[in-house]
Amino acid sequence: MKPDSFIFDRRLYDLFQQGHLRQFTTNDLRNAYATNLAGITFNNSDLRRYVYEQIRRMLRTGWVIQDEKRQKRGQIYHWQSIPANLQLQLIDNGYENSAKPVNKPLQQPSHSVNPEQLGPDVIEHLESILKEIRLDFLSSMGEAERYKQLLDEMPHLKDQVEDEYLQARDRSSRLLGHLRAVEKTLKTVMSAR
Repeated sequence: MKPDSFIFDRRLYDLFQQGHLRQFTTNDLRNAYATNLAGITFNNSDLRRYVYEQIRRMLRTGWVIQDEKRQKRGQIYHWQSIPANLQLQLIDNGYENSAKPVNKPLQQPSHSVNPEQLGPDVIEHLESILKEIRLDFLSSMGEAERYKQLLDEMPHLKDQVEDEYLQARDRSSRLLGHLRAVEKTLKTVMSAR
């Protein structure tokens, strides 16, 4: 069976390799990650969302498990060894690439594409990213749909569950944007060949 490609932030990977985050909360991981962002301006809530999304992805693969004691705030997670079915692809600047640009000047697109630079590696990488984003998007959509159903069935849970529902819905919207961007990029690359 072919291993599943898993694109992961190199900074997070390095933090886990140091060994002091075998057990952690979202805040622990965010704070550790923030110390590695020296000289980079970041929004604390954006960084928390980014780190939480990475934890969710790791949970789905079994690389991280939740503590048996479930908590609404300060949930404890346990880092496990990487699952055998995952082929890790480490990327640099994961947070920066996911963050919304802050007052960056618009760059004029370059229409001159050298077809030799658009080899099968680029297409394969884009398809891998597309597959991962599509899975994350479907998962997030399913999560938002289930929260909505729960809120419809049990309106008395609104105070406890509505924030989670709104976050899942926002995540779905962002992932849809990522999905469209990668699809368009892949289409552009394919047509330039």
